[in-house]
Amino acid sequence: MSIAFFTESEFEGKISRDFDNMRTEYAWYVVLNSTHHSITKLHTLDNKMYDLGIVIIPKMNLETISQYPMIKEMKRICNKIGFMQEGPHWYFQDYPMEQQIWFYNCLIEMDVIFCHNNLDVKYFKGFTGKTNVYRNQSLMITDYIRKSDIKQDSVMIGGNMCRWYGGFDSYIVAQKFDCLIYAPSMGRKIDREDEMDINHLPYMTWLEWQTELSKHRYAVHLMTTHAAGTFALNCAYLGIPCIGYRGLDTQEECHPNLSVGFGDLDTAVKLAKMLKEDNEFYTECSELAKYNFKTYFGEETYIYNMNKILNKVIDG
Repeated sequence: MSIAFFTESEFEGKISRDFDNMRTEYAWYVVLNSTHHSITKLHTLDNKMYDLGIVIIPKMNLETISQYPMIKEMKRICNKIGFMQEGPHWYFQDYPMEQQIWFYNCLIEMDVIFCHNNLDVKYFKGFTGKTNVYRNQSLMITDYIRKSDIKQDSVMIGGNMCRWYGGFDSYIVAQKFDCLIYAPSMGRKIDREDEMDINHLPYMTWLEWQTELSKHRYAVHLMTTHAAGTFALNCAYLGIPCIGYRGLDTQEECHPNLSVGFGDLDTAVKLAKMLKEDNEFYTECSELAKYNFKTYFGEETYIYNMNKILNKVIDG
């Protein structure tokens, strides 16, 4: 089975397993033995090169892509075409009206739609009326991750001080651990955030991030923008208990005892105090996270689930 992914990225070809910036989409490319092409170079490819071509439409800067004959070219190059969700399912509603309609029409043309979470599957089934809508779960290739030998009494929050990441909510809960607070520097980091009592990490590769994250004992990520859920997934692999919102599959399935309802900071604060004060509860959450990662999000599980879906799509 030959598979291609099409995105806004300019690189052409395959990704090796030792790639140091192995984000989820790159892990998909590797495990599915797929080839990547830039969307705006589709017209340079030969007819019927792939059994399935999957496009990841970028969240921003659609001016060029929306004017490009993307669907026509995908159908020429591939026997079946598919869409992979990028960002939360509602994001396209921030586009100008003509781009919202263009986005909807693209989805209607697809033979298959892939989503991040079970809730997204329900959304896109209702949105398009299609039945070939499946979860393409987040994935980690762990071969080259180097866990730190140091485990410091500190908490990592999963994003910055903006609504997209819910950073202030995470910060309030993180304070209850009464220890140093850390945060990554993301693209939506706002002015004067560095003045807070948070240790902001510099931008780093994915592998560097895994090593850095492994140094910390606790994690909080009360992000209401639900998409790939990689922060909760990374924490689970590393055995770091992570407090987060329900509705995100990686959070709910890997950290079931630490998942709270939207806006329920009261319960989140209580869970933070339990993790800090009750070592037995902490150990239970840590071990359960590692077990659930391997059971539900390990590479073997991903391959088994996706092979069933892909065979159904290709043969259907």
